[in-house]
Amino acid sequence: MALYIKAAEILDKVEQKKGAVKTLVYESKYQNIKQLFALVCETQKYSSVLQEIINSTRFLKETKLQKNLAKVLVYDLLMGRGVKCGGTWKVLVMKHRSRLQAALARIKIKKKVSRNEDLIPSGFQQMQGDVIPRYVRVNTLKTTLGDVIDYLKREGFTYHGTAGRPEDLDKLSGKAFLCDVHLEDLLVFSAKMDFHDHFLYKAGHIILQDKASCLPAFLLNPPVGSHVIDACAAPGNKTSHLAAVMKNKGKLFAFDLDAKRLSTMSTLLLRAGVTCQQLANQDFLKVDPLSSEYKEVKYILLDPSCSGSGMVCLRDEAFESQEDSRLQALAAFQLRCLNHALQFPQVQRVVYSTCSVHSEENENVVSACLQENPGFRLVHLLPNWTERGHDPFTQCLRANPAKTRTHGFFVAMLERCSPEIEGDNVVITASLPSSGEEEKDIQESSVPDDDEQENSEMTNEHLTNPGLKKKRKRNRKKHKNQES
Repeated sequence: MALYIKAAEILDKVEQKKGAVKTLVYESKYQNIKQLFALVCETQKYSSVLQEIINSTRFLKETKLQKNLAKVLVYDLLMGRGVKCGGTWKVLVMKHRSRLQAALARIKIKKKVSRNEDLIPSGFQQMQGDVIPRYVRVNTLKTTLGDVIDYLKREGFTYHGTAGRPEDLDKLSGKAFLCDVHLEDLLVFSAKMDFHDHFLYKAGHIILQDKASCLPAFLLNPPVGSHVIDACAAPGNKTSHLAAVMKNKGKLFAFDLDAKRLSTMSTLLLRAGVTCQQLANQDFLKVDPLSSEYKEVKYILLDPSCSGSGMVCLRDEAFESQEDSRLQALAAFQLRCLNHALQFPQVQRVVYSTCSVHSEENENVVSACLQENPGFRLVHLLPNWTERGHDPFTQCLRANPAKTRTHGFFVAMLERCSPEIEGDNVVITASLPSSGEEEKDIQESSVPDDDEQENSEMTNEHLTNPGLKKKRKRNRKKHKNQES
């Protein structure tokens, strides 16, 4: 019984975006990890078929079982090696066995197939061809990139330098690994490489995080000592990434409505060595932007609940053809969150991200927000990134397994317009570790060496105009005189 309970719990958490399957399986501490992982993955493959069988037989209504618990039991009965438990559940499932088998047979006849494998949705079959590498973010709060590379090399891993193009990642095998081309603290391994039992992971020196998920904190790049909000924070990987960018200095306000997720997140942040956080079990939409507590907040990361349609582990026909009503409800919630983030009086930049492939949750939300908030504009992110937002929002980034070797993702950055430079374009080519001062300007340049990064100061590419530079200098001097 424990096997099915754990499998159902993990499927629930995956649907709620509480983590990736493999991570959740390992964190479950179930005695037979391989057995649990196989059951969860196989149930996912046949999820839409199992749902159709359960609906047509009214299995849930008659057994009173929870949806994902019913799915794992029905999977093992019809496609697996038989139900591996006794007691009430086995009695319930065996009572309905004939009806369940008949429903499966009808589906096969309808789809003109003879094998169970042929029932796997085409979207999931395509997903199986989308192999995403194993990404490992070096936690710079506890170690350095060089130290991690040296440690791995001593363990027999082979370091091949920095990846030149996405295709280089497809060639990784065994213990070979690369440094990512965009994020210098991100290492890339073969998809089959597993670090859940590795010392560096258990000690919090490395974070297992998809590259696309690393982009929001990397691009927001809050200066050291700044006040930052992570609006929908759990499970916490982006929060720990923000803390690393801030070098654990300043204040990092993290909100989440789910108390259990926040508790798990607290444990994760403790392991990662994060100390600048202030966690709150609170709905971000109910946070008062005018509260004195947030008067210095200038940077906000917003990654709200979404359809999860970009997550490879969830991408089957059920997610590809989501009901319009659900997408519209999600988009309305996301727009409320984004509008709310822009109400903080001192906010300068807000990064909005989703793991969705739907325009309704991405470009459409950004478009509506900009119409309602004319004092903000989009920042053109990483011009060399090949996958862009849908026209006319090409300033934004998209990601997908085929082109960027990541989960499906969307990132946009909104910046408060400055009266002096209103109408000009802002370009971010790489987000650089900040100095202790506020970074107002952005420079179009490649990532510098480590020694240059600590003292880097970004400038807008349009500030190369000497006259405009002098004007800004006079205005800063005038502003200082007024303050004094």
